[in-house]
Amino acid sequence: MSGFGNAVSDTLVLAQRSLKRIPRAPDLLLSFTVQPIMFVLLFAYVFGGAIATPGYDYIDFLMPGIIVQTMSFGGFVTALGLSEDLKKGLVDRFRSLPMSRGAVLAGRTLADIGTNSISVATMIVVGVIAGFSFDAPLAHIVAGIVLLLLFGYAFSWVFAFIGLSSSSPEASQSLGFIVIFPLTFVSSAFVPVESMPGALQAFAEVNPFTIVVDAMRALFLGAPAGNSIWGAFAWSIGIAAVFAFLAVTKYKRAVVR
Repeated sequence: MSGFGNAVSDTLVLAQRSLKRIPRAPDLLLSFTVQPIMFVLLFAYVFGGAIATPGYDYIDFLMPGIIVQTMSFGGFVTALGLSEDLKKGLVDRFRSLPMSRGAVLAGRTLADIGTNSISVATMIVVGVIAGFSFDAPLAHIVAGIVLLLLFGYAFSWVFAFIGLSSSSPEASQSLGFIVIFPLTFVSSAFVPVESMPGALQAFAEVNPFTIVVDAMRALFLGAPAGNSIWGAFAWSIGIAAVFAFLAVTKYKRAVVR
């Protein structure tokens, strides 16, 4: 096989390793299924009646935002796994094998696409049961799902960098929440941006989460798109490129120590 073929093969093997971990540790499924369902039920039935969303039922307004949030947290398993592998010295063992150096990170992030697909399917089913309905052509809905998986993949690289930068799996989880949670809540995911105070509104309008959520509402609900769709794809590709570079650089330094 060529060098590229070997790299692809190694990446697929390590992605398979990450996915095989889930049946052996079923509690990991909680973060892909039960936790997102709890968020839907909490916001739809506890907070939804108090939040005004002109032009939309709250469940229709909510679902694109909460699915985007779920995708952004899909890389937590990558952060925890990389931090744990570094701590146990498993990464050094990988380095001693005749395998591609980049396969460790690429395999981890590729596996996240599989788990994020489970999350998207679960969220859509729960949303439909709760009253959500699509109001867009099938091609737009498919494009929206592709965008969701791309955005989730971008944040897998963010969490890869966090995992490699943390001293322990616990620290990587805490750091991830500290970084991502404010970004998701200071956006249009759960409330209209117009309802926020001036300073927060200015930040929310340029927040990549707002742009991706607005793109999802355009693709799923037929809302006015403006520049949000191409902006969402641009943000996703940009975040993936920047944090892939940072994660790979951090990985090279981490395994040398």
